[in-house]
Amino acid sequence: MIELELVGVRVELPHNQPIVLLKEREGERFLPIWIGAVEATSIAFALQGVVTARPMTHDLMRDLLSNLSVEVERIVVTELRDGTFYAEIRMTQDGDSIVVSSRPSDAIALAVRATVPIYAAEAVLDEAGIEIEDEDEDEVERFKEFLNSVSPEDFK
Repeated sequence: MIELELVGVRVELPHNQPIVLLKEREGERFLPIWIGAVEATSIAFALQGVVTARPMTHDLMRDLLSNLSVEVERIVVTELRDGTFYAEIRMTQDGDSIVVSSRPSDAIALAVRATVPIYAAEAVLDEAGIEIEDEDEDEVERFKEFLNSVSPEDFK
């Protein structure tokens, strides 16, 4: 397993498709995953510290797990099959391991709220990871600038 850091969420033009971008902590590969607008909004809210009047689904999930004394340990993007990413939420309760299958977008939204690490299987990065060449670093900087200026409402 390779630990990743969440670079952020953006809308990929011209199709207006939200994308979450992850990067190897100890490497140069990026892992882009196309996600739904609702999950993009949820991740963006969490990254920006937006507090809603009522809990969003992923806040509810975090609170339920916490109240049931379940500790989220990590999330893992486990595979890429037929163009679809798969993930697991790995947890513990009373010393017992619990693994739940999840869409990566939901797992990432929970990971941001629970402040737990995100991993990917090496095979996933080998298949879907991309390296950004030096001349493409400006694109990454533009992406980061976009993340600093985007509003969660942009994903609606």
